[in-house]
Amino acid sequence: MKVVIVGGVAGGASAAARIRRLDEHAQIIMIERSGYVSYANCGLPYYVGGVIKEQEELTLQTPESFWDRFRIDVRVRQEVTAINPTEKTVTVHALDSGKVYTETYDKLLLAPGAKPTVPALSGVSSERVFTLRTVEDTLRIRRFVENQKPKSAVLAGGGFIGLEMAENLVEMGVSVTIVQRPKQLLAPLEADMASFVHAEMRRHGVALRLGETVTGFRQDGNSVLTLLEDSEPLRSDMVLLAIGVTPDTHLAKESGLRLGIRGSIAVNERMETSVPDIYAVGDAVEVTHFVTGQKALISLAGPANKQGRIAADNICGGNSRFHGSQGSSVLKLFGLTAASTGINEKAAQAAGITYDKVVLFPASHATYYPGAQSMAMKVLYEKETLRLLGAQIVGREGADKRIDVLATAIRAGMTALELTELDLAYAPPYSSA
Repeated sequence: MKVVIVGGVAGGASAAARIRRLDEHAQIIMIERSGYVSYANCGLPYYVGGVIKEQEELTLQTPESFWDRFRIDVRVRQEVTAINPTEKTVTVHALDSGKVYTETYDKLLLAPGAKPTVPALSGVSSERVFTLRTVEDTLRIRRFVENQKPKSAVLAGGGFIGLEMAENLVEMGVSVTIVQRPKQLLAPLEADMASFVHAEMRRHGVALRLGETVTGFRQDGNSVLTLLEDSEPLRSDMVLLAIGVTPDTHLAKESGLRLGIRGSIAVNERMETSVPDIYAVGDAVEVTHFVTGQKALISLAGPANKQGRIAADNICGGNSRFHGSQGSSVLKLFGLTAASTGINEKAAQAAGITYDKVVLFPASHATYYPGAQSMAMKVLYEKETLRLLGAQIVGREGADKRIDVLATAIRAGMTALELTELDLAYAPPYSSA
């Protein structure tokens, strides 16, 4: 069996390793457009900020290590430009040499990921306007920060990457302004929960321009002006676009694969596309939301890794299924942790779910033990059945473990009342009895 995998990182690389574990004789070829095949995508902002010191620490596997350990043929700086499902071939362009060749396959796995959303705005191609997706993007930003030593930055967008970059730039002494159209940061959180994040960002000197629209950029000497719809332009030394991601699915579309919401690749529970012997995983695919049962796009490393392993099982003759994603996430922001799982009130309303909620402020551990701090917690449940729907937690300690407990409870289909039956570990430094 010959398997060609298009794209590495979380989904493609985990699938390749899993296929090898299941089939020691399979010929596995992984083709990656960038120069790095398996890297810690979520760690990229921390390399820019110098928290992760060495570039090599971002690279989980190299083409050489994949071959030495798994006998997987990894080809970086090569791009698949076309798929011929009838002939079961892909056309590959070697970016460095310019060579174009054809590769056959028995099974094809697409893991193209998602690309930063870059709006059609004037000045967006300026050398001082950056996006962050690949290791190459990270190295470019790091070089700019080291060589140009910017004093100010504007971040367009208040999602995960934008906020992580804001934290790292502030720690380097850069003055940061975040601009975005929504009136709150972090869409998974409700506005009341996001207010704690706003306060933490402002406490560290980050200026928030919420509810404002970016209309373009203009280079002005060694500065770049961020043009706003109803306000004066913002002058800064650099700009980072972090307004979201878009499934990178032009190849799938051109090959006749059925598409899902927002141009994503439609797959079934087995991660099979509409074309036989072609699978797809990761940020490019449409998934079923575990709580609502509706189609969704959830760009997170955990589901991508899981989907890669499921696709690998099925490529090798198994019958594994992906039962949906609930969007569990956690984010460090200076001294604060913001975490969520399942759906928020807005999503519940959109799904037509009759819900209720409880908001509480528990201590991170027993209050008589030194250092206890309160956290804000909101838990949603279905009104009639008491089925758990989602949770959001913002605090300084213990938020991560509590969101994981609630994420597990949601996956298990537990009700709010059944939470009282959980037998969780207790000691004064860690929790309350």
